Amino acid sequence: MTIELSYEIITLLFATAVLAGFIDAIAGGGGLLTIPALMWAGLPPTAALATNKLQACGGSFFASYYFIRKGMVKISQMKLAICCAFLGAAAGTIAVQLIDTTILERLLPLLILAIGAYFLFSKKISEDDRQQLLTPGLFALTAALTVGLYDGFFGPGTGSFFALAFVSLSGYGLSKATAHAKVLNFSTNIASLIFFALGGKVIWMLGAIMLVGQAIGATLGSKLLINKGSKLIKPLVVTMSVLMSIKLLSSQYLLFS
Repeated sequence: MTIELSYEIITLLFATAVLAGFIDAIAGGGGLLTIPALMWAGLPPTAALATNKLQACGGSFFASYYFIRKGMVKISQMKLAICCAFLGAAAGTIAVQLIDTTILERLLPLLILAIGAYFLFSKKISEDDRQQLLTPGLFALTAALTVGLYDGFFGPGTGSFFALAFVSLSGYGLSKATAHAKVLNFSTNIASLIFFALGGKVIWMLGAIMLVGQAIGATLGSKLLINKGSKLIKPLVVTMSVLMSIKLLSSQYLLFS
């Protein structure tokens, strides 16, 4: 698929990708910026979603790489979770083409608001690791697979869902949970991108340009996360949860009005 865009619009989309990558690395929710921006630029909804997955791969990859290089994530301990997240996202991307998403669209704002409330009020969230409720293998076969399925099926707030799962089920501190969430989010992004590409929905040149912007923003956000930790993550997660819920609710209102 090809589409003609002016240099001014491409520059604006690049800047949007930088900001989205920065936010995504810390709290998730960067798609709240990039998907509307791509649709504003004139892309059809499916092309916007597909191209967004390409550029999101850049942000999630470079954030993951930074966290791995800094020793926050040990990839050898995440192999099963990565595979399960990938398979879940692949299944979700196929399923979204066959199943009515109306019910999920209506429930999602409430789910994301609940995540924000959990991060805001829970006393369990800190930089310290706590008691683990699930073994890594069980976590992979349940949380990683389920959130991966959700990302392929719908998508908004995936990073926050992964982070919440690591905090509540694996007992990780907030920075560690966010770092591990980004690795699984990269896996789900790749899976969805493959199936969108097979359907010919990706605008490759535009996605590649935004991917560079995502990489820049994600690298800056990752460095800030390591330095600031939960002092920065909690307010951003809560803010992005509220904004995502408002955006989704407003979209539903416009759709049904």
